[in-house]
Amino acid sequence: MMSSKSLGNPYSEKTDLRHGAECGCSSCAGGGTHATSAAGPDLATREGMLERAVESAIVRSVFGHSDIGRRSFMGMMGGTTVAAALASVFPMDAAKAAILDNLGPPEKTDLNIGFVPITCATPIIMAQPLGFYERYGLNAQVIKTAGWAVARDKSLAGEYDASHMLTPMPLAMTLGAGSVAEPYIMPAVENINGQAIVLSNEHLDKRDPKQWKGFTFGVPFEYSMHNFLLRYYVAEFGLDPDVDIQIRVVPPPEMVANLRAGNLDGYLSPDPFNQRAVYEGIGFLHILTKEIWEGHPCCAFAAPLSFATELPNTYGALLKSIIDATQYASKAENRKEISEAIAPTNYLNQPVTVIEQVLTGTYADGLGEVKQVPDRIDFDPFPWHSMGVWILTQMKRWGYIEGDVDYKSVAEQVYLAADAKKVMEDLGYDAPDVTYKSHTIMGKTFDPATPEDYVKSFAIGKG
Repeated sequence: MMSSKSLGNPYSEKTDLRHGAECGCSSCAGGGTHATSAAGPDLATREGMLERAVESAIVRSVFGHSDIGRRSFMGMMGGTTVAAALASVFPMDAAKAAILDNLGPPEKTDLNIGFVPITCATPIIMAQPLGFYERYGLNAQVIKTAGWAVARDKSLAGEYDASHMLTPMPLAMTLGAGSVAEPYIMPAVENINGQAIVLSNEHLDKRDPKQWKGFTFGVPFEYSMHNFLLRYYVAEFGLDPDVDIQIRVVPPPEMVANLRAGNLDGYLSPDPFNQRAVYEGIGFLHILTKEIWEGHPCCAFAAPLSFATELPNTYGALLKSIIDATQYASKAENRKEISEAIAPTNYLNQPVTVIEQVLTGTYADGLGEVKQVPDRIDFDPFPWHSMGVWILTQMKRWGYIEGDVDYKSVAEQVYLAADAKKVMEDLGYDAPDVTYKSHTIMGKTFDPATPEDYVKSFAIGKG
């Protein structure tokens, strides 16, 4: 079961934590979560998703456009039974092999892709003005979205074909934490690093986190690296984030205004709003999150599993667009061009100089120094399964999920590392040969092979 944890959000994004009972599946009705059937296609792989796509296409050909008839039939028979019946009269293996080897033009070219206006979304945003979507046969419109609850809800409602999301979101959505349970996939990370803890200038004399008792901090969403990194950071200094400080959900564009108004003492936010606080003269950078965890993931490209299974060619073209744009953004020599491309009102609506400070890593820290940190934000599309496992351990640690968690299975179902590797190599980029590695967070090593031991190793937590 999922816990009913709340951040006490007084702002525009209402926290609504429900388990997946509304979805009506037998697993959720029994108090469980969605799982991949061992008898069906392995949806953690590109091949598994395309197998499902073939089966779905054949069933659609039988029932035409009658969704009701098709779903009723599938519901009565069960997916595995249907697959077996189809295989007895149709050369399924041959059809699957043909699709895997001959991905054709996109089935759908006009796409709506949501984004929240932050620098973490750089590849998704810049892919439109710099022509990456068009390069792969897509007419994609990127749509500015106020915050993460809106992005989640519009994606679940089908208004967005795919969306810029925070890396914990597709894990939470798949598990039914914070929304109805719906299988989601995350085939590419957008950015690594790229966040900071900002404090109000009123707290220039409180640089030691042990002095932060009673502070109110903003984070952009409950299921975010920002929330989990802030919790991790203060807990390492002996503060219980659920007792000693208050954490509120604040949409990123509202962070600076709330800091100025005194509603927040600080925040762990996406850029450019960290740098914007310095630019406005109301805050300073306490620490970059890369100093907490070098190379940590933050934002990602995500979509409902159904998008990939029903439109495999479109999915493949979109993933190529995003990964190609992400690799372009990773090159330092392209950062100034990108800053100008994503600054306009319909994208980030920020001064170019603010965005350049973030993307180039040459920036004022609000404490009288100009820093040179070229990888303050970086871009690497590979979705490490070990990163997904770490995020799940923090969800367990802080009570967002309870009971037994199959960390490895969930991470591999959602984080499609095989897809990223295939596309990266097809485009001529290097990709890792493994999907798990250890990570070091504030000097402590995380071994993804022993996640439950890791959860229990902390003095402060609920897991």
